[in-house]
Amino acid sequence: MPPDDTVYLVYLLETARKAAGKVSGLDLERFLADENLQLACVHLVQRIGEAASRVSPETRERHPTVPWRQVIGTRHRVVHDYLDVDLEIVWKVVSEDLGPLIGALEQIVPPPAR
Repeated sequence: MPPDDTVYLVYLLETARKAAGKVSGLDLERFLADENLQLACVHLVQRIGEAASRVSPETRERHPTVPWRQVIGTRHRVVHDYLDVDLEIVWKVVSEDLGPLIGALEQIVPPPAR
């Protein structure tokens, strides 16, 4: 695995954990009532998509358990344009989709970096 990929994979794992942790124990109603939480989650989801796009194609091919295409495309699903953010998609990503992503990343991130 190229050295830069390890950096991006660790970053992905840490950022996904951070985003999932922000909504742990919350429901959609509470999420929609907290603008600061929404802004944080949108930002983290965008960072996850950007970091995933920087992982080399070789590493992505070696680890098909990570839904690379979906992770990279999440930014586009969340932000239709700069004036419209779909908060229900953000909620689904952080409350449902990140758990399996974290599990997949934990399988490929080198142990000392986890």
